[in-house]
Amino acid sequence: MLNLRQTEKEFLLPHLMLGGVAVDFTMGNGNDTLWLSEQVGQTGRVYAFDIQPEAVARTAERMKAEAPFENYTLICDSHHRAADYVKAPICVGIFNLGFLPGGDKGITTLRETTLPAVQTALTLLAPKGALLVAVYPGHEEGRLEGELLQELFSSLPQKQYSVACLRIVNAPDCPFFYLIEKNK
Repeated sequence: MLNLRQTEKEFLLPHLMLGGVAVDFTMGNGNDTLWLSEQVGQTGRVYAFDIQPEAVARTAERMKAEAPFENYTLICDSHHRAADYVKAPICVGIFNLGFLPGGDKGITTLRETTLPAVQTALTLLAPKGALLVAVYPGHEEGRLEGELLQELFSSLPQKQYSVACLRIVNAPDCPFFYLIEKNK
C-alpha cells in the first residue's frame, strides 16, 4: 500500500530550502514541526500552530529533545490567525486536519477556521511554494472539510496555482491529501 506520509514529504522536498520559512498549521504532536525544522536548517524559521495547550506542550518537549536547531516558534492559537504571526513568504505549509493523535477526539479542526486558515496560507505562499493539506474523511467534520476544500481548490486560478489530489479511491474513508503549488 502507498505510504501517504512518505509521499507527502517527497512532494514537499523540492519546495523546501535552507533559510526558508515554513508553517505547520496543525502542530499536533510535532512530527511535521520537527521535520520542517530539519529541512529549513539553522537559518530558516518554522511556525507551528495548535489551539490545544496539550499539543503545544508535547511538541515543545519533542523539539527540545530532538530538534537540531532552535529555529521554531510554537503558537497556541488558531491556524486561521497565522498572518498575525507570520510576516514573511513561506516556502511550505502543512495542514493535517482532524484531531490530535492520542488526544480528545471530540476536538477537531473545523470548517469555520480551516477555510480561512487555508486561504491565509495561500496568501502567505511564496512563488514556487507549496501547501499540503491532509484530509481525514473518516468522521463527519473531516468529510465536510474535504468537500469544502475541494470546492475552494477547484476555484483557484490555474495561472496562479496548480492543485493535485492524491486519494485511494477504493478506500473512501482513508485519508487523502491536496498539494497546492504556487506558480511563478
